[in-house]
Amino acid sequence: MIFRQLFDPASSTYTYLLADSGEAVLIDPVLEQADRDAVLIGELGLMLLWTLETHVHADHITGGWALKERLGSRIALSAAAQAAGADRALHDGDSIQFGSRFVEVRSTPGHTASCLTYVLDDRSIAFTGDCVLIRGCGRTDFQDGSSAHLYESVREKIFSLPDTCLLYPGHDYRGFTATSVREEKAHNPRLGLARSEQDFAECMANLKLAYPKKIDIAVPANLRCGRTAG
Repeated sequence: MIFRQLFDPASSTYTYLLADSGEAVLIDPVLEQADRDAVLIGELGLMLLWTLETHVHADHITGGWALKERLGSRIALSAAAQAAGADRALHDGDSIQFGSRFVEVRSTPGHTASCLTYVLDDRSIAFTGDCVLIRGCGRTDFQDGSSAHLYESVREKIFSLPDTCLLYPGHDYRGFTATSVREEKAHNPRLGLARSEQDFAECMANLKLAYPKKIDIAVPANLRCGRTAG
């Protein structure tokens, strides 16, 4: 299996390429990096079957539509997003096949109502979007976010994975690239096993975060799967 972790410095977004037997999926592509991704896919001799979104992003516009037009790939994201132009609306328990491998879809709402985590078939790797970050998590104060839902999602859908499972987040702002279920259970200051749901709710209610700079542009575009004028 081919695995690549790619980075967009403007939004600190990670994009992930998975491929097997010449077939590929790309998780959380960024519009400004669509050329980079297309070139890499061509150099590796791959056919891009799907672009997969972990959620409707507020900090960047997805490259899903641009890659669909360029490479003929299809777009999949949560059914809860009700996004126009999606080729497949995903539900908990669905799977996306590429070559002889697949990723399992786990619904993990809380950061937004449409958050998904993608788990590799052998449960060695999971792509958590903004649900679990390295020693943190996504905010819960917009797009129907909920601290109660996020706490439940992490405990039931992510911490239920093997302790050795590597977690690859949607973003990192400090230079880290990956973590594990064991690490986050022990060391995540918001969601670790030592933290109660009340602890978490109080923490999230007192973050006092700034309004996301690109949300008014990014969310409407991402509800069209990245289709923009021009």
